[in-house]
Amino acid sequence: MATNLQIDDNLIIKAVKLGGHKTKKAAVSKALSEYVCHLEQEQILPMFGTMEYDSDYDYKKQRNRP
Repeated sequence: MATNLQIDDNLIIKAVKLGGHKTKKAAVSKALSEYVCHLEQEQILPMFGTMEYDSDYDYKKQRNRP
């Protein structure tokens, strides 16, 4: 889908340079991908403190599994 966007030239040039991208499209795609990932991770936050856990669980024992 073709999309026309008005993006600050200085901002996109800096993003391309810092990200090591070859094109503006690559920089924008990476930024959107990371933004979506961040938003998906935020949806998990309300779950903290609501799940029960096994107080007898020994994580060190799991590390030594064959």
